[in-house]
Order: sequence, then structure tokens, then C-alpha cells
Amino acid sequence: MADTISLARARRIALAAQGFTDRRPDGECNQRHLKRVLRHTRLLQIDSVSAVVRAHYMPAFSRLGPYRMSLIDEAASKRPRRMFEYWAHEASLLPVETWPLVQWRMARAADGHGIYSGLAKFGREKREFIERVFAEVDARGPLAASDFDGHQGTGGWWGWSEVKHALEWLFWAGRVTTHSRKPSFERLYDLPERVLPQTILAEPVPSPADAQRQLVELSARALGIATASDLRDYFRLAPADCYPRIDELVEEGALLPVAVKGWPKQAYLHRDARMPRKVGGRALLAPFDPLVWERSRAERLFGFRYRIEIYTPAHKRTHGYYVLPFRLGEAIVARIDVKSDRAGNVLRVVAAYSEPNAPDDTAAELAQELHLMAAWLGLDRVSVEPAGDLAPALAAAVEGAN
Repeated sequence: MADTISLARARRIALAAQGFTDRRPDGECNQRHLKRVLRHTRLLQIDSVSAVVRAHYMPAFSRLGPYRMSLIDEAASKRPRRMFEYWAHEASLLPVETWPLVQWRMARAADGHGIYSGLAKFGREKREFIERVFAEVDARGPLAASDFDGHQGTGGWWGWSEVKHALEWLFWAGRVTTHSRKPSFERLYDLPERVLPQTILAEPVPSPADAQRQLVELSARALGIATASDLRDYFRLAPADCYPRIDELVEEGALLPVAVKGWPKQAYLHRDARMPRKVGGRALLAPFDPLVWERSRAERLFGFRYRIEIYTPAHKRTHGYYVLPFRLGEAIVARIDVKSDRAGNVLRVVAAYSEPNAPDDTAAELAQELHLMAAWLGLDRVSVEPAGDLAPALAAAVEGAN
């Protein structure tokens, strides 16, 4: 019979697994601190929205506090290369050690499987053109799509040119990878052998089943405690690629079947999961932070119903355009719609809402974290607009913290 774990204990396990029990550094952060974050998160999801800051920079701030964002840029573009881009939980930055574990996904993409139908069709119909684009990268890389003559497309393909489609197909297939990005965030593509460490490229490539098992195990370490669907979602594995691997990890003893009070489905505890008696600290979370990116899990763990409303018409939004959850201790106690107003040099809180049972010090703690974030972003001040039930108390706390 599976052990039963209280919801409060499951919450602490999840927070510890994501690195929220580690103390924030007192001094300047370095690559060692970033590596510590990645040891917990296993990846950083990339997103183009930069209402506050691009999404892949936020998880490290949530765990480390103010740090030099160029640490991530250096890890993802300088030698020795520490991170690479690929499709994991959506587009992501991953530690280079993960490269062998996604070779099966690249091989499937090259065969037209596991990628969206439009790109698969393009790969079938435009193979000669793709090879011409590859030859250009081979000869002249690193190259961006905009470095090719005639790259501008019209209509269809979401406005992508054929060059961009060819580069994206080659990227999915692992034949090119991201060398770096322009200030505009446009990718520069190059060959993996000119980007990644030779020691990584020389690593044995595991079989698909072995690689999938290792990815599931990494997911379990990152989550601490999770349902099968949570484990599958972390690296976006297909059911047939994930569920048999869970059974194998249970048989090995790496995953322990447990029940969590209030969860309707079977849960799995990683055998090395930390079980702290208490979790303190605070953190503003990006919408794409692994702690909350799987919305049903965030609701199961924290009673926090969270939806991204970026693509919702403004008049239909409940909480705002770019909403950051605020964790205080073991609970998510508030959410704020926030924007970096770079022209005005201000971090602007457009709306602020408290969660049920938020403690009395929520506004004061959130105000301190907002000032910390503003300084990290190079903004002079924080302003709070009068929208949301928490706004009046937060405005007073922000003013008092100035």
C-alpha cells in the first residue's frame, strides 16, 4: 500500500526540489550559482514576451535574487559552452550534458515525427532547398535567417520565409544549433560541432528508451513529487515515451509511488527528494517558472488557479497581461500584473491582487521584492496603480520602502 503524504508536506518537497530552500547568495553571483539553479530546474524556458524581462532570466532571479543576466548569455553563447537551445518544455535552454538525451527527438524530427505538421510537410517537400541552406551555414556560419538574400517571406507560415523554415527544420533535426542571439533576439545558427564542447559530442548516445528514462528521472528530481502527467509534461514527452519509463523507474526504486491527500491521481516521490520541515523566503515567479508552468499542478499544490492572459483581449482579462505570482514561505499569496516601463525608468505594477488567506505582511514583503527586482532591472523606482484589492496596501508599502 502506498504511503500517504499530506498536502503541506508535498508542497515543501516541491519547493525544495525547485531550489527554494537554498539561501540566496550574499555576494555577487557567478556560474557556480547559475549551475546550482539548473541543478534544480534542469532547463530554462524561452519566451519572446519581455513585458518585464525575457522569461529565461527570471527563474534565476526568483532563486538567487539580483544576479548579472549576462551569466546566462555567457553560458549560452561563450566558451566553454554550458547551455544549448532545443525543444524540451517548449523552446528551452538546457545544460549541455542533456545533449545526448535529446538525440532520439532530433532523429524523429529528421524523419518528420514529433514536429508540427507544417514543418514536417516542408521537410518532405523542400529537402533540396534545406540542403542548400545547410551548406550555407556550413560554409559561412554562424548565420541568421536575415543573413540570407531573399529571406523575407509574405503570407502563410506565420510570415516566415522559406529560409527560416529550412533553418527551423535543421534546428529540430539537430543538424544546426543556436550559436548565439542578436540583440533583437534573432537566432544565429551554426553547426553543433562548432558550438558544443567536443567532450559532449563524443558522449555515447543512449537508446531512445534509456534517454527517455533519464529525462523522466530528471523531471522527477526537478519536481520532487509529481503525478505521471506532471512528469510527462516537464520535457513534453508522449505518453508512450513516458509512462513505461515511469514503471521502470518504480521497479528500480528511483520513484516511490505515494498518495497525496486531496490529489485524485497516483503520485511519485523521487527517492532523493528533500523533505524540509519548513520553507521560508519569498520570490516573484515568471509565468514560465517550472514551479507554476503546469497550471493543474499549481492548483493542486497551492490552491492557486493561474492562467496566462497575454492572448486574451484586454477587456476580458481577469488579472492582467503579464501576471507574476508571489510566493511567500510555503504559499502563493498574491499576483501582480507588472511591466518594465523602460522609457519612464520605472517598474510599474498595473494591478495587484491578494490570494485567500494571504498574511498581513504580504504587501510589505512584496514591496521589498519589487524594489529588489527594479534594482536588478536597472529601473529607478516602483509605482503601483490603483487596480486590485492589494493595490492600496502595496502602494503604501512601496512608498514606505523608498
